[in-house]
Amino acid sequence: MGFFETLKKGLTKTKESIFGQVKNIVKNMRRVDEDLLEELEELLIMSDVGFSSTELIIDELRDALKERNIQGGDDALDVLKEILVKHIGEDTPLMLSTKPSVILVIGVNGVGKTTSIAKIAKQLKDQGKKVVLAAADTFRAGAIDQLGVWADRIGVDLIKQGEGADPAAVVFDAIAAVKKRNADVLIIDTAGRLHNKKNLMDELAKINRVINRELPDACRENLLVIDSTTGQNAVIQAKEFKNTADITGLVLTKLDGTAKGGVIFSVKQELDIPVKFIGVGEKAEDLQPFSAVDFVNALFE
Repeated sequence: MGFFETLKKGLTKTKESIFGQVKNIVKNMRRVDEDLLEELEELLIMSDVGFSSTELIIDELRDALKERNIQGGDDALDVLKEILVKHIGEDTPLMLSTKPSVILVIGVNGVGKTTSIAKIAKQLKDQGKKVVLAAADTFRAGAIDQLGVWADRIGVDLIKQGEGADPAAVVFDAIAAVKKRNADVLIIDTAGRLHNKKNLMDELAKINRVINRELPDACRENLLVIDSTTGQNAVIQAKEFKNTADITGLVLTKLDGTAKGGVIFSVKQELDIPVKFIGVGEKAEDLQPFSAVDFVNALFE
C-alpha cells in the first residue's frame, strides 16, 4: 500500500465523522448559502480546526465562490481544498544539509516520542545516512531501554548512560561519537517530564548549549512531538514548548486514532510552526514527511 492509500485509511475517522459531511454540503451547494456556510463552520470547529482558523476558511470560501461565480459541485470542493492547503502552508522537509546534522526531539511522555524517533531514524538510514541516537531522557530507565530496543531493531548506534545521568553529558558523549564515527545525523531523545516545568526547560537549555558549543555550524531541527488525539490540548502544549524552545517543526502522531484531524489547521494558525511528519499507524512506514496537498486530498477521497 502506498503512503497516500495509508494516509486515506489513517484519516478514516476524521473523514467519516466530519469531512464526508463537509464534502456533501459543498458539492450540493447551489449558491452562496449562509445557512450551509454556518453548518460548515460548525463541522470544521467539531473537527478541531479551531475557531479562528474556521472563520478565516469560511470567509475565504464565501468570497471565492462569489468572485468566481461558482455554484457548488466539484468546482466548489476544489476551491475549498485550495483554501485548506493554503492555510496549512508550504511543505518544509527536514534541513539536514550539514554533516553531521542534529535532530533534537521533545514532547511530553505518552505522545509517541520514542517510536517517532525510531521511525525517523529508520527512514534516514534507508536513505543511506549513518544515524546515531542519544538517550538523553535519563529521567526514566524505561525510556533508555525502549530506545535501546529500537536502536537494535533498526541497526543504528545508541549512546547512553544510566538512569539519573546528566542529559547534557549524554549529548556531549553522543556528539563525540558522531564525530569519531563520521555519522550523518544525531537524533537526541529528551525527557518528557521532570519534577517541574522549570527543570525540564533548564535541561533543554543545557543540552542546547552543549550542541551549540560542540557543533556550532550543524543544521539543527528541534522537533516537538504532539498527540493529535488530544485535540486543542495538543495546541496548548505546543504553545508552552514554543515559549521556551526554538521549535522548527512538529511531528503529529496518532491521527488514525482521532476524528479530529482538523487539529493540523489549528496548530498552523496558532503557532505558525510547520508540520514535518504525521503518523497514521504503528508501522515504521506509517510516519511520513507531511504533504499538505496529500493530506487535504485524503480528507475528501
